[in-house]
Amino acid sequence: MFDKSGEKFPFPEIYLREHEMLQIKKSLEESKDENYKDPFNDALRLSRDIVLVKTSRDFEGKYIDYLSKLVSKKIVPVGSLVQDSIDQDHDHEEIIMQWLDKKEECSSVFVSFGSEYFLSKEEMHEVAQGLELSKVNFIWVIRFPQGEKNSIQDVLPQGFLERVGERGMVLEKWAPQAAILQHRSTGGFVSHCGWSSVMESMKFGVPIIAMPMHIDQPMNARIVEYIGMGVEALRDENGKLQSEEIAKVIREVVIEESGEGVRKKTKELSEKMNMKGDEEIDGVVEELVALCNNK
Repeated sequence: MFDKSGEKFPFPEIYLREHEMLQIKKSLEESKDENYKDPFNDALRLSRDIVLVKTSRDFEGKYIDYLSKLVSKKIVPVGSLVQDSIDQDHDHEEIIMQWLDKKEECSSVFVSFGSEYFLSKEEMHEVAQGLELSKVNFIWVIRFPQGEKNSIQDVLPQGFLERVGERGMVLEKWAPQAAILQHRSTGGFVSHCGWSSVMESMKFGVPIIAMPMHIDQPMNARIVEYIGMGVEALRDENGKLQSEEIAKVIREVVIEESGEGVRKKTKELSEKMNMKGDEEIDGVVEELVALCNNK
C-alpha cells in the first residue's frame, strides 16, 4: 500500500534522529508477535473511500494531500476535537486554579508526558533540574506504572521540592490539563507531543516546549517546530535528556525575547483554529452524507 520505492520523501522537515530510529527498532523487536496486525493498515483496508484524521488543513494541508495520494483514499481532516468544557469533578482542581491565580500572566509552564510513557528516575532528575534552573513557575504531573510503589519524594532530586517552594507544584497521576492550558498564567507546555496534547495546545494558544519520548511523538515535535508553535529541547547524541537544554528552551519559549515569534505564531494559529469553529466537522458531515447516498 505504501510502496514508493525510489521516490524521495518530499518533506525534509519531518525526520527521525539516529537515537529515535534505534529506539523504534528496539520497540518493534521487543513487541514481535506473529499474530500482530497493524491497526492503521487494517483501518485503511476496511475504509471505503475516505479516512478521517484529527488534524486541520491549515497546518497539515500538504501532508494530507500526500497521504491521500499514497493510500489512494481521500483524507478528511476533522479538526482538533478539543472540548471547551472543563471537568470540575476533582477535589484538588480548585487548589490548582488558586495556585495559578497567584501567578503573573503567561509566567508558568505545564509539564506532562501523557498517560502512556513513564519517565525513568534519570529522566525525572533531568526534567527536575531543568525546571529548577529555568526559574519559571511550573505544574508538573508525574505518573508511575500501575502497581509500582513509588512516591514523588523518592524519585525527585533530594531537596528539589524545598528549593523550588511556591514556584512549583508537583502532582501525581492527574491534573485538569484543559483547565490549566486555558488559564491566563500558563505560558508554555512542556509536552511529549502526543497528538491530542498538540491539538489542545494549539486550541488554547499555548506554545510548546517539545520533549518527544517515543512512537509518533518525535515527528509530531518536528511539525510543531516547523509550523512555529514550539521549540524542541534537544537530547544529547545518545538520546539522553539534558537539564540545561530543558531550562534554556523553557526560558526561550516563555520569557526571552528570542521566543516572541513562537508566542506570536501560536496565538495566530489558535485564533485561526477557533474562528473556524465547526467548519471542518461540517465538511466531514457532507462527506459522510455523500458516502451514504452512494451506497
